[in-house]
Amino acid sequence: MQFQIIFNPISASELAKMPRELQLNILGEFRGLPQEVLNTNLEHFGKLEREGKILHRFRLGDYRVYFERHDLGVVVHRILSRNTLKDFRFRSGLPVKEDEALQENPKFWELIDSARASV
Repeated sequence: MQFQIIFNPISASELAKMPRELQLNILGEFRGLPQEVLNTNLEHFGKLEREGKILHRFRLGDYRVYFERHDLGVVVHRILSRNTLKDFRFRSGLPVKEDEALQENPKFWELIDSARASV
C-alpha cells in the first residue's frame, strides 16, 4: 500500500500562504515521515489526546505540524509557526509541557475541529 500525506483544506491553505522556498523545505522534511509512522509507535512525536482521538506534533524548525494517523498514511490538520499569535497563545505562561497544555486547552481543539469541519 502506498503511504499518503493528506493535507486537509486548512493545512493546505496554511502551506500555500508560505513562501515557495519554505514550502519546499517543509515538504522535504516529510521525506522520512512515512517510515517513522509505519515502523514506530510515534513516541518521539508530541502526542495530544481528547475523547479517544490522538493527534501528533511534528516539529519542523520553527513550525509545528499537527497530524493524525490514517489508514492511508497521515492527515495533516494544521501547520502553525511557533511564532504566530495562535501558537503563542497556547504555549505562553503555562507551567506544563507544551503537549499537555495544548491537550487541555479547548481553544486548540476548536482550531483542529475547524479544520475537520471544512473537509
